[in-house]
Amino acid sequence: MQKIKFVLWLFIPLFLGCSDNEEDQEYVNLPLAFTVPSNFPDMTYNIALNKPTEKGFELGKKLFYDGRLASDGLVSCGFCHIQANAFTHHGHTVSHGVNNEQGTRNATPIQNMAFQSAYMYDGAATNLDLQPIIPLTSIIEMNGDLNAILAMMKADKEYRKLFGQAFDDGTISTENMLKALSQFMVMMVSSNSKFDKYRRNEIGGTFTADEKAGYDLFQSKCASCHATDLMTDHSFRNNGLAVNPKIKDVGRYRVTELVSDYYKFKVQSLRNIEVSAPYMHDGRFGTLQAVLNHYASGVVDSETLDPILKRNGNLGIPLSENEKKQIIAFLKTLTDTQYLTDKRFSEF
Repeated sequence: MQKIKFVLWLFIPLFLGCSDNEEDQEYVNLPLAFTVPSNFPDMTYNIALNKPTEKGFELGKKLFYDGRLASDGLVSCGFCHIQANAFTHHGHTVSHGVNNEQGTRNATPIQNMAFQSAYMYDGAATNLDLQPIIPLTSIIEMNGDLNAILAMMKADKEYRKLFGQAFDDGTISTENMLKALSQFMVMMVSSNSKFDKYRRNEIGGTFTADEKAGYDLFQSKCASCHATDLMTDHSFRNNGLAVNPKIKDVGRYRVTELVSDYYKFKVQSLRNIEVSAPYMHDGRFGTLQAVLNHYASGVVDSETLDPILKRNGNLGIPLSENEKKQIIAFLKTLTDTQYLTDKRFSEF
């Protein structure tokens, strides 16, 4: 009997060791293939410095939907970026953060991030690996404390396991956390709308008469700003919105402090625009009709108004009611249902 007990005591530490060190077991972390769609321009993100992997992506997704990164334990990145609405905060003119705090700007879509070189409406971030710090630490968004976030992750068995599998050094650090978030966002490519199929001559890409007429109108009246198949030239422009006197958002000027940048905001991509209302930096327009009405007859002149909207002494872009209808028909071809329902990016 004593001999049996002795043998058991020899094996118990082995069992305990296997259980305690589960997160340290070796794992082959396979790379994720990233393919640039044939109708897209070259990517701008330096993917060689942070190549997406299976476990890096999985970790980034967990972080994206984890409310514990916020001070209230509830407001995750996914709280303000809802997949069905192109990862925008649908139904809110401006985003709501911790303690129901309200900001001054509408949540921008998250899509095709690897093809951008500046983020936020004013371009405050120019590196995707650093961009999440802004909402994470903003007192009116997530109000997160980086030290508290690190402590939380180090105490969480699943996080310890994922960091160990995702990165060679296995370190739970702010740098690796941000890299994982980037790996998740880099893979968020929207490129399978009806418009994409039209451009690539694929099945399902046949336009109706109104859609084709709308595309022709779009190319002549809108494409100078909403350029390439990404539907943006990534520039900052003053598009003639009346300044809200309660907020007085100065736009790009807040970053550059150049007088020439007053009231300029980043030209947003129009991809998935059908589902990402409300529109403009402050969410003032609830419909695409209202947006086109602004460009047709609501443009306000100012020192920094984009020259495109002030030609021959006329403000705005002349549009008939039928032309608006046709442009909206075209804009709806930019809806990428596959992206909006892709389980890879879903919380559950």
